[in-house]
Amino acid sequence: MSSQCYTVAMDLGVCQLRNFSISFLSSALGKESASVRVDNSSSGASVVAIDNKIEQAMDLVKSHLMYAVREEVEVLKEQIKELIERNTQLEQENNLLKTLASPEQMAQFQAQVQTGGSPTGTTQPPVPAGPSTQSSGTSA
Repeated sequence: MSSQCYTVAMDLGVCQLRNFSISFLSSALGKESASVRVDNSSSGASVVAIDNKIEQAMDLVKSHLMYAVREEVEVLKEQIKELIERNTQLEQENNLLKTLASPEQMAQFQAQVQTGGSPTGTTQPPVPAGPSTQSSGTSA
C-alpha cells in the first residue's frame, strides 16, 4: 500500500497517517469500516469517506463519554443525598444532647473545646441530672 502512496506523490508522513487512520477506524468501528479503502484513483472520495468515518468514531466516543459522565453524576447525587441525611441526623442528635446536658456539663465541654482537649478524656464522670440517681444514704 505504501507504493501506491508514493505514486501519487504523497509525503511519507501523510501516507503513514492515512494508513494509521484507516486501521484505527477499522478497529474502532468494526464491520462498518469495511467500506473504507484507499483508492488512489478517487482520492477525493476516499478522503470524504475517511472524514465521515472519523466523525462517526468521534460521535461514538462522545456517546460513551456522556454515558460514563451521566453514571458518575448519578452516583455523586446519591452520595450527596446520603450525606445530607447523615448531616441532618447528626444535627438532631447534637441538638438533643445540648438540651439534655446540664449547664455545668456544657461549660466543661466548652472549656475542653477551647483548650483542644478530648471530650472523652475527662477526669470527672458525667454528673447525671435529676434527684432519682441519688442514694438514700440509709446504710451505715
